[in-house]
Amino acid sequence: MKWLLVLLVVVLVRVAIADEARFERNLAGSVQLDYLSNPRGTAQPEQGLRGGTVELSLKLTMDFGDHVSSSVKVCFACHGFELGMAFFDLRVADELNVRVGRFSPAFGSFPLRSDPANHSTSDKPLPYDMGRMLRLREWNEGVLPAPWVDNGIEINGSHFFGKSVQLDYAAYAIGGPKGDDNAIDFDFKQSRSPERYYVDNNSEPAVGGRIAATLDLPASKVLTLGASAMFGHYDPSAHLGFAILGADATLQLGKSFVRTEYLIRRTELSIGDDPAARFKYGPGANGSFARYSLKDGFVAELQIPISRFEVIGRWDGLRRFGNVLATSTLRSQSTVLRYTAAATYRLTGALRLKTSIERYDFSDYADELVIHAGLAGPF
Repeated sequence: MKWLLVLLVVVLVRVAIADEARFERNLAGSVQLDYLSNPRGTAQPEQGLRGGTVELSLKLTMDFGDHVSSSVKVCFACHGFELGMAFFDLRVADELNVRVGRFSPAFGSFPLRSDPANHSTSDKPLPYDMGRMLRLREWNEGVLPAPWVDNGIEINGSHFFGKSVQLDYAAYAIGGPKGDDNAIDFDFKQSRSPERYYVDNNSEPAVGGRIAATLDLPASKVLTLGASAMFGHYDPSAHLGFAILGADATLQLGKSFVRTEYLIRRTELSIGDDPAARFKYGPGANGSFARYSLKDGFVAELQIPISRFEVIGRWDGLRRFGNVLATSTLRSQSTVLRYTAAATYRLTGALRLKTSIERYDFSDYADELVIHAGLAGPF
């Protein structure tokens, strides 16, 4: 690995020097101000981010000629300022690009448009939730919060088969999710905490990748099918493993979209010295405590533009299977389904007014109604 990194640095420097006269810079960003109202108010304030929140994405890119580029991005949201990306891309050909630094590894379809001005609803689908769903602390977010940002190296590329088929791939090694030695799930604060210097907690990279095929069909139809995976350990001792799998499909019909996506995560948990006191449920029929939990989620979405309007219908959900801590209000099998009706209105240029109504159907709590209203746009 060391000799590969040294060789990569040498190539980057040589290509950058050769192309120095053709440097190009670009600054872009997006911002969203959203107000969340929970009129029935069954959930406590600490269980959902009510009121107004701001999401900001600010990105600077610089091209060092035809073969090398760099990107730096800062984000501001409910978790404060964070370094969203800082990486170099070394492009050898369309089929081979090497990315090194801090970036969002290729997993799933939604993270490709996760910036607030790039998706039409105020919040993200439940499998990719990052702090906007109700009961977020009980559920500990979604399956893999988006955008997932990490340090590492990724090799990606695209190949075109004629004019109607495009194949994209990516493979990466990153620091991976984090948690304590006695954890039963990821600790997302550790993964985005600058106080921990954004370093891997177990010096063992997580690995993963994505492959997707895009088919240009007759009558202005475009179909994209993708599959993703990520594996590794998340505790400092590298004893607790995880595996995340995902599948997605997007059908573009002119300017309308139909999107579906499914994620599932298997997470090993620490049993501890006294599992009978630690967990809510006792051992299984074999007399042993299960050493893993399952969490999966799905989203199905229809997006239709009508003049200055855009209407969106979404159905998404999460499930969790496995033992929980004795203090948890979840059960060994818990479900949440959400039904969303949303609309956007283009005020001027790319500035949009976003509105939505969400109905949460919890298996363990009272159902909830959420209303969103906000402004979003790129700049």
